[in-house]
Amino acid sequence: MFRIFPVAFTAFLLATPALAVESFPPSFKTQTVKVNGTEIYVRSGGSGPAVVLLHGFGDSGDMWAPVAKALMATHTVVVPDLRGFGLSGHPDTGYTKKNQALDIAGVMDALHIQKADLVTHDIGNMVGYALAAQFPARITKWIVIDAPLPGPDPIWQSQLSNPKAWHFNFYGPDEERLVAGRERIYLDRFYNELSAHPERIDEATRAHYTTLLARPHAVHDAFEQFKAFPQDSIDNRAMLAKGGKLSMPILALGAEKSYGLTMKADLDQVATHVKGGVVPDSGHWVMEENPAAVTRLVADFLK
Repeated sequence: MFRIFPVAFTAFLLATPALAVESFPPSFKTQTVKVNGTEIYVRSGGSGPAVVLLHGFGDSGDMWAPVAKALMATHTVVVPDLRGFGLSGHPDTGYTKKNQALDIAGVMDALHIQKADLVTHDIGNMVGYALAAQFPARITKWIVIDAPLPGPDPIWQSQLSNPKAWHFNFYGPDEERLVAGRERIYLDRFYNELSAHPERIDEATRAHYTTLLARPHAVHDAFEQFKAFPQDSIDNRAMLAKGGKLSMPILALGAEKSYGLTMKADLDQVATHVKGGVVPDSGHWVMEENPAAVTRLVADFLK
């Protein structure tokens, strides 16, 4: 979504073959869960303790296919599309992360999952924190990847004046008209500027997510995610004040060419048991730039 520090743009360093969007294993089933005033599209498969994977902006649950394949032998893997993204419903309202956490809790209820590990990226981190803060007994471990949480800490505050975060305030009817029919240009800006290796985000991947963003009402809903950030900050401060810091084990991963170990400092603000780590040779788009490293880090922490 954004980077906090300026870094060298190493687009062609250590290049690897292009990585198209992978398919989930054939044994995974898909369903649409009606919950909290919308419909959430969910992929699920595997067996064992549950793990919920939440995507971020510019992606859908499709990003997690390599991780799902690695975990399905030991976990029941649940991969929703957040409201307004992918193949989930596109309601006009409800895009605070506190409310979207209720979507995910409802999905867990529908699948008869009382407790789960949690793996999140980007805006998924924000929904993940709201889920863990409201239902701490239901989240056993949390892996949070490369985006800070809205709130009062210096890391988030620095984003409000970061030129690379101009998209935080880019929403409204005229902005929607500007992006309509130009969804690929809009997404390319994120993929090209906020990655270390834009060439690893290949044409098939870009085309796939452009098609999803071009669905009816999808641009409006994408903007609503950012529009909700001020309320998300208020909600996060209130949840922290009410419930205190989270106590479950947390792995805070930053991409080497993005947040790096700053992610641990961010999560230390809201949790007591945080381990830091780095996704090597990657910018913000970790599952597109270095999926093997992410998969290994996730699997090791959830053992």
